[in-house]
Amino acid sequence: MLASSRPTHAVSGYSGGGNAMIAAHDQDGGPAFELYALGLEHKHVPETQRYGGLTRRPIFVPSVGHFRQGMLVSVPLHLNTLSGQPTGDDLRAVLAERYAGCEYISVVEPEAKLEAEALNDTNKLELSVNANDAWRQAVLVARLGNLGKGASGQAVQNLQLMLGLDG
Repeated sequence: MLASSRPTHAVSGYSGGGNAMIAAHDQDGGPAFELYALGLEHKHVPETQRYGGLTRRPIFVPSVGHFRQGMLVSVPLHLNTLSGQPTGDDLRAVLAERYAGCEYISVVEPEAKLEAEALNDTNKLELSVNANDAWRQAVLVARLGNLGKGASGQAVQNLQLMLGLDG
């Protein structure tokens, strides 16, 4: 399973970090970037393990940037370790086919830089595959405005996808 065998990196806006974090950033300016829950305890770990179907407890170290909302999630991939030895274009095509017709999920062309706040105040999720086929490496990136989508909106969308309805 992807979540249990591949490192995933994400940075989100500070609004999801709770009242103390919001106050620190709103009032004091807050740090440009920080990792937290470095004791490897976080309230979302049990649900992540349970609903992700993970046999191992995930290592979850959240990170936050000094922006109110928005999120970038990246999954680095060694293409040679994937079944069928795909290229970056192959991965992009599979994602595009899977999410074709989804109202809120789109597969976009890779960009040299991604700005976390670009989808704020929307319910959109953008997926991109940035690849270097010569090195057989890729990075799958998801960008979302995490307040617009929110956990409940994401749950409903996941249920729709699981039931074969438009996401």
